[in-house]
Amino acid sequence: MDGSDLARIAGLFADPARARILRTLIDGTLRPAGELAFAANISAQSASAHLAKLVEGGLLELQAQGRHRYFRIANAEVADAVESLGSLGESLAPRAPRPLALPKATPPQFVRARTCYDHLAGDTAVQICAAMLEARWLVVEGLDFRLTALGEERLAALGVDIETARHSRRAFARACVDLTQRRPHVGGALGAALLEMYLARGWIQRMRRSRAVGITPKGAEGFGRLCA
Repeated sequence: MDGSDLARIAGLFADPARARILRTLIDGTLRPAGELAFAANISAQSASAHLAKLVEGGLLELQAQGRHRYFRIANAEVADAVESLGSLGESLAPRAPRPLALPKATPPQFVRARTCYDHLAGDTAVQICAAMLEARWLVVEGLDFRLTALGEERLAALGVDIETARHSRRAFARACVDLTQRRPHVGGALGAALLEMYLARGWIQRMRRSRAVGITPKGAEGFGRLCA
């Protein structure tokens, strides 16, 4: 990537409305233009112009269903970039980050455990990340985490596909600042591999039409061991 490419992509992220649209879509869901206009606090006409720029720039993918248009994050690399910029913003903030004020109607399951693009987020994910850092499975390395030899051994024993994660083109273990907790959880390719393990072991169950995930009794026991 040369300087002009970097400037072009940075320009797409630079507008506050476009940044809010990208942050709204970080969960990987497909959302209509009207909902994104509301989330960005802009008019439908303005949202249409911003969405067109994001699609043309390769950051969003457009799907038309009849007369309606739906949008989602284009790929994992874009999601990683959104997470990275969010983490950088938190690290440069002049004051300590505070938990996000959520609407009163927000389900407690959303705060407890949900997906963030292709990895686990919420209070459970933050606690898991903190436990892995304390146990020295992970160590902080800039805006990312580094998996230690001990961590690799323990996660491999749980069935986490570390090799596939290592060969991914995206960041391996991103320190993704949690939307509600304002503390890091594990994102990137390792975060995606962890989510696949949780699903394969039956620790969590996806909920229809929701980012929230249900933690099963088996999952409560498994996460309890991870966070102990």
